[in-house]
Amino acid sequence: MNFVLIHRIPGRARLRSEQRFGLRTATALADALDALEGVEGVRVNPRTGSVLLLYREETALERACLLLNGARCEVEKPRAPVPSEREQGRPSLFPFFRYLFLRPILPLAVNMVTAFSGALPFLRRCASSLSHGRLDVDALDGAAIAVSLLRGDFRTVGLLTLLLGFGDALERYTQKKSLENLASHLALQVDKVWVRRDGEEMLIPFAELRETDLVAVRAGSAVPVDGVVAEGTAQVNESSMTGEPMGVMRAEGASVYAGTVVEAGEIYVRPTSIGKDTRMQQIVRFIENSEQMKAGVQGRFETLADRAVPFTFGLAALVWLFTRNPTRAASVLLVDYSCALRLATPLAILAAMNEGVKHKVMVKGGRYLEALSTVDTVVFDKTGTLTQSRPEVARVIPAEGYDEDEVLRLSACLEEHFPHPVARAVVHGAERRNLRHAEEHTEVEYVVAHGIASLWRGKRVLLGSRHYISQDEKVDVSSMEEHIAALSREGYSLLYLAVDGRIAGIIAMEDPLRPESPALVRQLRDMGVSHVLMLTGDDVRTASAVAARLGITEYRAQVLPEDKARVVRELKESGRTVLMLGDGINDSPALSTADVGVTLRDGADLAREVADVVLMGGSLKELVTALELGRGAMERIHFNFMLTMALNSAFLFGGLAGVLQPGVSAVLHNLTTLGVSLNAMRPALPRGK
Repeated sequence: MNFVLIHRIPGRARLRSEQRFGLRTATALADALDALEGVEGVRVNPRTGSVLLLYREETALERACLLLNGARCEVEKPRAPVPSEREQGRPSLFPFFRYLFLRPILPLAVNMVTAFSGALPFLRRCASSLSHGRLDVDALDGAAIAVSLLRGDFRTVGLLTLLLGFGDALERYTQKKSLENLASHLALQVDKVWVRRDGEEMLIPFAELRETDLVAVRAGSAVPVDGVVAEGTAQVNESSMTGEPMGVMRAEGASVYAGTVVEAGEIYVRPTSIGKDTRMQQIVRFIENSEQMKAGVQGRFETLADRAVPFTFGLAALVWLFTRNPTRAASVLLVDYSCALRLATPLAILAAMNEGVKHKVMVKGGRYLEALSTVDTVVFDKTGTLTQSRPEVARVIPAEGYDEDEVLRLSACLEEHFPHPVARAVVHGAERRNLRHAEEHTEVEYVVAHGIASLWRGKRVLLGSRHYISQDEKVDVSSMEEHIAALSREGYSLLYLAVDGRIAGIIAMEDPLRPESPALVRQLRDMGVSHVLMLTGDDVRTASAVAARLGITEYRAQVLPEDKARVVRELKESGRTVLMLGDGINDSPALSTADVGVTLRDGADLAREVADVVLMGGSLKELVTALELGRGAMERIHFNFMLTMALNSAFLFGGLAGVLQPGVSAVLHNLTTLGVSLNAMRPALPRGK
């Protein structure tokens, strides 16, 4: 079997084999490819002989090509375009009109020809399945139609081909519309844009936009391209991209993105990416591709349904053997379990993903919805996730001979020269107390990872860690030991100020908890999450204090970035389903190791890329929404499975008993498929969300 690479964009490739293969081969290929390192999603279509591959790095594609062909894949020359499912319209009702009103008045010969022509596609599919040794749904449908043809029952043949054809069209259409609805929440539709070209401003079709044009964007208008501001200043709302509701100022030289909106002002943007290359459209393509990340439950149900096909054939053969009634045998053949499952299961997943986007939870595929439904362990990185990652001055403890304002004013005077977060926190702390500090010190000396030294009124001033003050500079801090111990027990980080070789005071710094963090931990326990674990690089005392405030009993302190992934791996090996929530670059290995990696909208780019779920609203409350979404989707899928099996079994026994004729069996079967599909598209979240 030789596969050719027919289409490829970064992270996504489609391969096709001229030789068709069966469901077992497709399942084996999907399992083998999915096990490859770097492969994020696989979809194998035995009918078209194609393999869709989603991957993280190019080496994963090379490994897949070697597995399929034993050699590197070469890109096939483009073929003539074939209309895709996306280009196909909604199912037409004209065939029903023709069957109900035209067929009765047409000559028998015309109806015979119409029946044969309508049956041919299904008979070809049946022959193809049987020639490849497959007893699948196509074989069932074709066999039922063949029986009716042999009996000369052209009315039944017409009805069967009408219903089966309409069912196929309905499946394509509903799946296409679900994908379109999901993508439409993010897609940017632009027909015309104002540009300045050759010194003249004009309105042109978006398709004619060039990268040399300057795009004019005024208040109330959406930015249609990714680009750089060439002229003007504007306040831009970037909530569609970052989730941040407050507008930001964008002036000459600043980057802007398609889909963001100018709230005030006017800018001229020089495009860097147009149309399909914009960041917004990349997100839309990602959403469309992520549907291919098929949930394991979907594959299991489809396999189970297909395994029932040989049983149906055998049962139909027994019916004919004992009753010699081909009508009863055909009624049995027309009942299969997989149609409803093949449509309803992916629709439930798409509907849940769509619902997630509405609630600012982006889930990157069905397999992650399934994993969310079984999570029993949640692992948090502390800094920037449970906390705001924005240090603040909590308390100021002066030494004898100094007061709080003097300690904070002098510290801010030194720290204002440096851009790191602790320095900004000290300066902001002084500003909140309206403390003004004059420039009375000489040039500041910054000792990396230790502190600051300078001269103030002829005295040497030091500001920094205890190691720097006490060990490096030999300043005695024993007079404040009681305060130091108390503040450390409460989980504060301490900044020491010394003047002329004597301790002057201590500034207690804290990284405030996110307001929703304690409530989230309680909610997780109420939802049945048995283990909540916090990882932090802080010392044990700080970690213990923060965990106590959060109500977390399990934590690991002084954890290095590389250790986080190891902790997650150990939890998984112990049989737990692990969700990891982190926002930094150093959290990325743990995010990719977990069953479900979750990050926040303002997390590092790498974390957002690696994570399976992104909380686009920036609030930890959305984690509960994600878990409820996964549980709701899987409950819907399991309910649809049970309903499909029960109803189709009833129809099967109706055919066995001779109560249901082939046409009636086909109608009931299609109504079941439609019903479970509509049920699949209902909201998965609890009411009130």
